[in-house]
Amino acid sequence: MTAAPAPAAPAPAAPRPLAWAGRNFRIQTAATVVSGLGNAAAPIATAFAVLETGGSTADVGYVTAARTVPLVVFLLVGGALADRMPRHHVMVAANLFNAVSQAVLALLVLTGSTSLWALVALSAAGGAGQAFYAPASEGMIMSSVAAEHADRAFSVYRMAMNGSQIGGAALGGALTAAIGPGWVLLLDAGGFALAGALRVLLRVERRTDDTARPGMVHELRLGWREFASRRWLWAVVLQFSVVVACISAVETVYGPVVAAQRFGGARAWGAAMAAFGIGMLVSGVLTARRQPRRILLVGNWGVFLFALPALALALRAGLPVLVAAMFVSGAGVTVFGVNWMVALQQEVPAAMFSRVSAYDHLGSIALTPLGTALAGPAADALGLDGALWTCAVGTLALAAAVLAVPEVRRLTRALPTTGPAPGPAPVDEPVTA
Repeated sequence: MTAAPAPAAPAPAAPRPLAWAGRNFRIQTAATVVSGLGNAAAPIATAFAVLETGGSTADVGYVTAARTVPLVVFLLVGGALADRMPRHHVMVAANLFNAVSQAVLALLVLTGSTSLWALVALSAAGGAGQAFYAPASEGMIMSSVAAEHADRAFSVYRMAMNGSQIGGAALGGALTAAIGPGWVLLLDAGGFALAGALRVLLRVERRTDDTARPGMVHELRLGWREFASRRWLWAVVLQFSVVVACISAVETVYGPVVAAQRFGGARAWGAAMAAFGIGMLVSGVLTARRQPRRILLVGNWGVFLFALPALALALRAGLPVLVAAMFVSGAGVTVFGVNWMVALQQEVPAAMFSRVSAYDHLGSIALTPLGTALAGPAADALGLDGALWTCAVGTLALAAAVLAVPEVRRLTRALPTTGPAPGPAPVDEPVTA
């Protein structure tokens, strides 16, 4: 009589996809996709709403600048509030505010009651909401994943965000041409409302030290000390203050104008912006698999690619070449963005994410209102091609100049640790790298 065979050991369970991504990461990513679809379409719709009402290139620049002025004014307050209050509460309030402002703008456009001053005022309202949303959003996504999963998480987050950019830009151009900019703006308002509803579901631990926190001015001062103590941080932000102004002028003013003059209108520019999003998406797949050691050095190589759309427009290239330039430029955006977020998460204390992020955003867009407001006058003075050449050459020069900062070339990725991650630094003491 033989013994019964021992039962086979159960096969190990297959690892769940995105097992490292917690609930907050999933919800925040989903909400970003929802609002991103409308956000990618809205600038196209707004630009052509201005042009359809008889506006000029300068008018498109004024409306775009009106959105960025409140960003400059309120970003620091938004960053301080996001570090003092539950971040998801700040994001929900900002989303609902943006939903209302975009709905009002859409109704004015649909009824033919809009005017330049109304477009400027409601564009400014949208910028004010973004000023409170952006620092809270970045702090939330950084705190929702462990440091050892940062590259993968930020790549997945950017792939989701960029995927919505692809769909939103393509739909925005097509829908603006087919049914008009008013309906596109109304869809954007609905996206903001749905994103706010999703973010209500975020779970954030209640803070127990709120009663002992110092005043907001003191906290902003500590955030500034964190920001100013890192030369690599403020050097890149100074670089981006000019680069972002150039990119904004190209994408929101010169691009739609050239598309209307040479390529047939909104549909062509929507295709170009969709290619930009596809480039970001494809690059996100690659950055999720690679972990470069010199994170800022690799990231800055992506900044050189930012100049390609302006070069293609300045050279009067055909639409296929412009689409290719937008694709490669989008890839550069993700290469820089992922490595930049890894550097911030690695070097900045978690308790100060939102304040440092606010200084980052503020410095990066400080010149954008001026750049977009002067985009029209610059095109009148230099010619449209001359203004585009200025943007392209300026971007390339600054991408090269920032490499002179030793910390940008040398900042390396921290080695992964096997023990638990350290807790956040005390709020009342700045921590330097």
